[in-house]
Amino acid sequence: MPKDSNGHLVAGRVSPTRFVPRQIVRPEYVGKPGPSRFTGSDIYGAEAVGRIRESGRIAADAIAVVGASIRAGITTDSLDVIGHDYIVANGSYPSTLGYRGFPKSLCSSVNEVICHGIPDDTVLEDGDIVNIDITAYKNGVHGDSNQTFIVGEATPQVTDLVERTRESLNRGIKAVAPGREVNVIGRAIESYARRFDYGVVRDFTGHGVGEAFHSGLIIPHYDAAPAYSTEIVVGMVFTIEPMLTLGGIEWEMWADDWTVVTKDRSISAQFEHTMVVTERGAEVLTLP
Repeated sequence: MPKDSNGHLVAGRVSPTRFVPRQIVRPEYVGKPGPSRFTGSDIYGAEAVGRIRESGRIAADAIAVVGASIRAGITTDSLDVIGHDYIVANGSYPSTLGYRGFPKSLCSSVNEVICHGIPDDTVLEDGDIVNIDITAYKNGVHGDSNQTFIVGEATPQVTDLVERTRESLNRGIKAVAPGREVNVIGRAIESYARRFDYGVVRDFTGHGVGEAFHSGLIIPHYDAAPAYSTEIVVGMVFTIEPMLTLGGIEWEMWADDWTVVTKDRSISAQFEHTMVVTERGAEVLTLP
């Protein structure tokens, strides 16, 4: 994803697939066109939650390691190497690698990329932002998280977007409580984001996660009531991952069938955690 003459991203060169040691267990979808239909539950007991917490910690630590290397002049492919090596060194599998054909071990979404950017020979520049989305698979479960990082120093407008997107995630997490509907999460996020006239992306959502990378449970980030009325219950595991923009919410997909960019090329930021519902609310499982 180098940039064109208008400063907008264009597809770059993607390096060959990275090696994963044979002894590391792969998710069932690796080597297939897509995952098998998930027939399990989004509700987990303490033992399974402990395994998801371990996978989530590996993902969170990998994001921190990658984030520490973000600087002007580095390529997103180099960041993929760092994340891949950390995940594999901790006996886990990078969940995105081979998921529906995705070719890399993390998603790197720069500037106007809403989500699912593919690491390539794009060189990060001072003032860019880049979202690093990592999911680790270990002991039969996935832990999924992402953070947006600022390269060097960005404009106040972009810096505010990043911090307020982080806060929108926090507000979504605080809205989680047993007995509520999942749509209250999006209500909390959207009501906050609208104070700043940010676009709140609707077509890409949070999701159930654990034994499946994406279970089928959808967590919208906007006020979708009365739709998405699934009741939140103790033991439910899912992600919240709001995507906010400085412009509109319409999007376009690149020819790679993965990279999603804002149609108006406005900057977009995102933050994500995996969590389990408790009697008191939500416990985040993707912490270092």
